[in-house]
Amino acid sequence: MSGMKKVFVTRNIPDRGLTVLREKGYEVDVSTKDGVLTRPELLSALRAKPYDAVLCLLTDHIDREVFEAAPTAKIFANYAVGFDNINVEDAKAHGVTITNTPGVLTDSVAEHTFALMMALMHRIVESDQYIRSGKYEGWAPMLLLGLDMKGKILGILGAGRIGHTVAHHACHGFGMRVLYYDVKRNEELERDMDARFCSTIEEVLKEADVVSLHVPLLPSTKHLINAETLRLMKPTAYLVNTSRGAVIDEEALVQALQKGIIKGAALDVFENEPRLTPGLAELLNVVLTPHTASATEETRAAMSALAAENIIAFFEEKTPPNAIA
Repeated sequence: MSGMKKVFVTRNIPDRGLTVLREKGYEVDVSTKDGVLTRPELLSALRAKPYDAVLCLLTDHIDREVFEAAPTAKIFANYAVGFDNINVEDAKAHGVTITNTPGVLTDSVAEHTFALMMALMHRIVESDQYIRSGKYEGWAPMLLLGLDMKGKILGILGAGRIGHTVAHHACHGFGMRVLYYDVKRNEELERDMDARFCSTIEEVLKEADVVSLHVPLLPSTKHLINAETLRLMKPTAYLVNTSRGAVIDEEALVQALQKGIIKGAALDVFENEPRLTPGLAELLNVVLTPHTASATEETRAAMSALAAENIIAFFEEKTPPNAIA
C-alpha cells in the first residue's frame, strides 16, 4: 500500500470525482472543515502526508509557499474554470502541473447570466421585496415597470465559451441584438448570431443596453469597469458580471448606481469576496448572488469529475485534458 497515490482535496465537493479517484485505488483525503482553509490550515494539511496531487478550489491561494509545503504533489487540479488563484510561474518553477475545469460550466453560467439580466430588467428581486414587505395593494398600471429584452442591444465583453453561449441565448431566445469585444474576433459568433465585432471596449459600452462581462482576471482586465468606463455607458444601461469580481472597481460602481450614471447592475462575483463594498447591498437597483453561477447539481458534479480526470491522466503519465501549465 506504500505505493498508493495520495490526493488531498481542500474542501468537500460533489462525490462524483472523489468516487472515481477512490475506485482507481487512490487514497483521498478531504478537508473536514466546512469552509475555506486558512493559510496556516492549508499548509499544515499539505505537510501531513506526502501527497501526490492536490484538488484545490478557487478560494485557495496557491503559490510558492504552498508548493514547498507539498513538494511531492506535482499536480494541482483547480476546481474552477478560472485559475487566477494560482501563481502559474511559481508552479512552473516547482515543476507542478496545473489544470482547470473548463467547458462543463458554460451552460449553467450562461443561464445564470440571463437569470440576473431578467431579474434586473423585469425588477424581479425588487418586486419580491415589495410584496413581502406588505406594500402591494393591488394591480396598478405604473407599478414597478421594467423593460422588455426583445430588441435591446447586448454588449458582450469576452466572447469565449460562456460569452458565446450568452450571445446565442440573447439572439435566438430573446431577439436581442448582439455586439461584442474580444482580443480576437469570433467569426462563428458573427455568422450565427449576426453579432457585430467592436474594435474597442468603449464602443460596446457606449451602444449596449446591457453589458455582460465574460473576461478572465488578468492585469489588463482588473478594474476594466471603472469610474471612467462607467460614464461611457448609457444612463439606461445595465451591467452584469459573472466573470471575476475584480474586473469591476466596486467603489466606482456603487457611486455610479447611486448617482444614476447607469440604471442597474447584477453581480455574482465580488472584488473582495466575500466582503461587499459598502453601499452595494443597500441599493435597490442591484441584484446579488453569492458566486453561484455554476451552482447546479449537474455542473458541480461534472466539475468534480473533470478535476478527477485531470489527476488520473497525470498519474497515468498522460497529458491531462485541461492542463494550463
